[in-house]
Order: sequence, then structure tokens, then C-alpha cells
Amino acid sequence: MVLTARGTLGLETIETLLRDDLRHADQAMVHMGPILRHLLQNDDSSIFNDEIVARVRGMLADLARQLVQALGESAGHQDAAAWARQAGPGLSDMLGANQALLAHLHMLAIEWQLCERMQGRLGIDPVLTPLLQDIIAAADPDLAARGMNLLAAQARFGQSIRRMQLPLLELPGDLHHIALVTMQAYVSEDPVGEEAAQNAERLLRQSRARHESRLELLTHSVGALGSDRIRTLDLQHAGVALFLTGLAINAMLTREMAVMCTTDSQMPRLALSLAASGLGREGIAITFAALHPDIALPDGLEMLGADRAAGILELSERSGN
Repeated sequence: MVLTARGTLGLETIETLLRDDLRHADQAMVHMGPILRHLLQNDDSSIFNDEIVARVRGMLADLARQLVQALGESAGHQDAAAWARQAGPGLSDMLGANQALLAHLHMLAIEWQLCERMQGRLGIDPVLTPLLQDIIAAADPDLAARGMNLLAAQARFGQSIRRMQLPLLELPGDLHHIALVTMQAYVSEDPVGEEAAQNAERLLRQSRARHESRLELLTHSVGALGSDRIRTLDLQHAGVALFLTGLAINAMLTREMAVMCTTDSQMPRLALSLAASGLGREGIAITFAALHPDIALPDGLEMLGADRAAGILELSERSGN
């Protein structure tokens, strides 16, 4: 792996090694979804961290419970919450069969595990960070208000993940839609259930439209920094949540991919994403020291400019599709 190489390497050598490492990283991601689906349906959790798998399973069950409860309320059940707790696991299994939703929950679990690890190792607060304090103190009253909302949302996120839960309102719009379509499919052979599902869907969509999720608040906050958003790549100053959103925006990644970059199998992708974001070698080295303290970056990495790093990532993404 190029990230473990020592000494000065030429630019061509670094690019070749990073391309090779990235191919191996791509293979790890190709198999991630099917493996996680298998683990959620079985007790063998030797491939993934037990805590991660348990949290994903718990979030799936909690999303299913909320959907069934919404169905119960629309169908006129007197105690819809109790009815939802007694409902079978079928809807949870149906939700887990959607790769996009499963990958999102997986990355949320990994994100919170990273928050806990960074707090334990470096004392980085998972909720209130120096950059978030700056956002809350911004002269723009709208940005300051959103900063306060983000503070509350980040605190709720930690509480939810620890409880292995996730509010439906916190799903991104496309995944919220998938959850509602899955709810419809769950009762597709029951005329009464179909009518209840239509009413429930209407109410759930209205609630989601009025709600600004944690991820939307993070995206708005990073975007509001404008050309100063490179500050989000200072992990200790920004904190994990803003760092991941900043990495996604600066390197033009999905946020799920930005989270994935922080894992051990994706170190080449992290180096390229940081370089593509315009972070210099010193900044990349500091980030790696925080996330992967045992990894030594090779000399010469600074020769890999942002455009070339972005080009390697884009080529990898095209070949993986």
C-alpha cells in the first residue's frame, strides 16, 4: 500500500500505486452491501464490528416500527404504538433489502463510532466543536439560528444511535420516499391496509417537508462558509460531522462515500479525496495522524495536485459503475 511506503517517490510512481490501492478499495466496497445484508439476517458478525451491525439492525427495526405505527394510527388503532411494537419483522426485512437505505444506515453507524473514537483519542466533542461555535456566533442571524438547530440535531443524533434508533424525518428525501414506497408494498394485498398506507404516506410526507434534517443543516452550514469551507477539513476544529460533510462537498463525493473514506480499507481514497479537496500534504498528514495514527504518508504526495487526485477518483468511480 502506498500509504505505508516510506521515502520519496516520484509522481508517476505515487499515481500508479494509488490507482492500484484504489482498485483494491473498490473491491472491498463492492462486497460490503451483500455481506451486511447477510449479517443482518444471521448471527455471524465476524466480518463487521458487532456494535455496527447491531446498530444497523436496530435502526431498521425502528424505522419499520415508525411506519407500522403510522399505519396503525391511519387505520384507527386505539393504541397504535403498542400495535407497532407487536408487529412482525417483515417490514424491517423489506427495508433492509434496499441497498441505498442499508448503506446509509451503515454509514451513520460508522460515523457515530468515529465520533466516539475521536472523542476518546483526541477529545473532539461529538456535538459542540470550535467551528460550530463560530457558526452559532455568525453575524448572519439565519446561519446562527441554523447553527443552534444543528447543535440540537447533532445531540439528538448521538442519542438516537446509542439507542439504535433513527427518526424517519432524518432520512434524506430520496430514502424517505423509498421507506414510504416500501410501506405501501408491505400492505399491498390488504385493501384496508392500502387505504391506511395512503393516508399515512400523505401525513409523513407533510411532516418531512416541514423538517430540516441534521444532514441538511450540515450541508447548509458548510455551504454558507463559501470559499472558507476548507476549514471543515481541519478535523479537530470542525469535528467529525462537519468534517465528513466538508469532505463530501469539497471532494464532490456522496456523504456516505466520505464516511467510508475514514475506514481502514479506504485509506487510499481518503488521501485522494483530501488532495482533491485542495488540502496540502501537511493537512493530509494531520488528518491521517488523527484517523490512522500508525500510517506514515510517503514523501512526494504533495506533487499530486487537486485536479489529478480528482481525476483518479472519477476514473475509479466510472470503472466501478
